[in-house]
Amino acid sequence: MKHESLLLRIRQGIADMCYIWSREMRQTIADEGVLIFFLLVPLLYPLLYSWAYTNEVVREVPVAVVDMDHSHTSREFLRRVDASPDVKVAYHCQNLVEAQDLMAKQVVHGVLYFPADFSVRLNRGEQSLVGVYCDMSLMLTFKAIYQSSQSVATAMNSRIQIAKAGGVTRRDNEVTAEPMHVDEVQIFNATGGYGNALLPAVLIMIIQQTLLLGIGLGAGTARESNRYQDLVPVSRHYNGIFRIVLGKSMAYFMIFSVMAAYLTMVVPRLFRFTTMATAGALLGLMVPYLLACIFFGMALSCLVRYRENVILLVVFTSVPLLFLTGISWPQSSIPGFWQGVSWLFPSTFGVRGFLRVSSMGATLSDIAVEYQALWVQTLAYFFLTCAVYRHQIISARSHAFDQLERLRSIAAKALRKKSEPAS
Repeated sequence: MKHESLLLRIRQGIADMCYIWSREMRQTIADEGVLIFFLLVPLLYPLLYSWAYTNEVVREVPVAVVDMDHSHTSREFLRRVDASPDVKVAYHCQNLVEAQDLMAKQVVHGVLYFPADFSVRLNRGEQSLVGVYCDMSLMLTFKAIYQSSQSVATAMNSRIQIAKAGGVTRRDNEVTAEPMHVDEVQIFNATGGYGNALLPAVLIMIIQQTLLLGIGLGAGTARESNRYQDLVPVSRHYNGIFRIVLGKSMAYFMIFSVMAAYLTMVVPRLFRFTTMATAGALLGLMVPYLLACIFFGMALSCLVRYRENVILLVVFTSVPLLFLTGISWPQSSIPGFWQGVSWLFPSTFGVRGFLRVSSMGATLSDIAVEYQALWVQTLAYFFLTCAVYRHQIISARSHAFDQLERLRSIAAKALRKKSEPAS
């Protein structure tokens, strides 16, 4: 009998979870705001971001030139810089003031300055200087101008060293110009582009942010319209905290399992980003990440009183959370306090794990720290969500009882007034 009773309770629990899941799916489709954040934003937002960074690196950055030397050497330097793919000599100015004016108007992003004694000092065997002024408001243009100038200067320095050394053989010249040979090999981000470095982190952040927006928007809508039945159980199917939480989370997980596959597998291949992830590692990482984000969003939804609140909260925290992942600023350089704060958010471990899996070909054993941390967050936020929903149920029932007592009191007063004889 006990065995049959247990089986009956399990069947009833599964049936209730399915009912709650279907009801949550209907509410998601009926709410246009939630539908936008659950479907349209994950589908279109990554395409917009990826398309913006399709070129990966900047080319033909315009610079101004102030050549006070007008020598063969300075002109050769300029020809080499202009021939590089990253820099374009756009203007020749008479002085630095004119070049600074062009930079202030954003016509050019850098200035190359050759002093009047540039070639004279070289011919004397002295060190000569080339001034490279860069606009630091955009790091990509700074990188293009500085690296191109540095490359040209290194090549011309080698030629001058060879001419002064007087080597007999070609090998002597090679050793003179480059005593220590260094092979520069870019690993993982083979293109050296901005998109390959940043976009994987942004894609994972989109999953967390859209989940928080959709779940919070639904909770705020229910509170605004005083629809407590959308927050707490009112029918026999809602008899139990676990089945409520699991039923709602099933609906979110079903939707975002499709969105996660699209974001992590389709979008990188559409824009030819580096993808070295195996199916097992990607699936093993995304399951705990989605669950952690879902339960985190459900627990956080208790703070949402109005629909607009969650939008302001998520937009305000998007950029700080991206920085805390360690993708833009080295993780080792983040202060200990802020590293501790970052551990509260699933995106921190999700981004780090996905970068290693997708860009470096890591396996689950290679990302054991991130993998285990996501499962710990899943369990912690699951029980926190259960506690939050239990508190909401108790509060809603207390509110319903207060309303019922108030209605009874009003009805009793009306009856007494009606039964009193007219004076």
